[in-house]
Amino acid sequence: MSKKTNADSRVLSELLETTADLSAYGLVSKADMARMKALCETPPAYPPQRVVAIRTQLARMSQQVFASMLNVSVSTVQKWESPTAEKHPGGAAAKLLQIVETKGIEAIFA
Repeated sequence: MSKKTNADSRVLSELLETTADLSAYGLVSKADMARMKALCETPPAYPPQRVVAIRTQLARMSQQVFASMLNVSVSTVQKWESPTAEKHPGGAAAKLLQIVETKGIEAIFA
């Protein structure tokens, strides 16, 4: 899983700045500005215990169903949840976990 490069961060920063400028002129709504911030925000780190908590307490799903929802293999979820595997969700999977954590599992199916 790749980390964001400095170029990626610069582009996202400029995108947010442009959106803020458009918002100041009334061309972007507050809701759209909030959405843009959420899209550009880097997801937090997801250590094993956090992944387990999201799956079992928030999503209330088996590893198999959770893996299917995130479009990853069951083995991947098992590795994320294993303290010794040193594998953590990144990219789109981390973003989906962030959405589930902040808005609930229903947000994925909406």
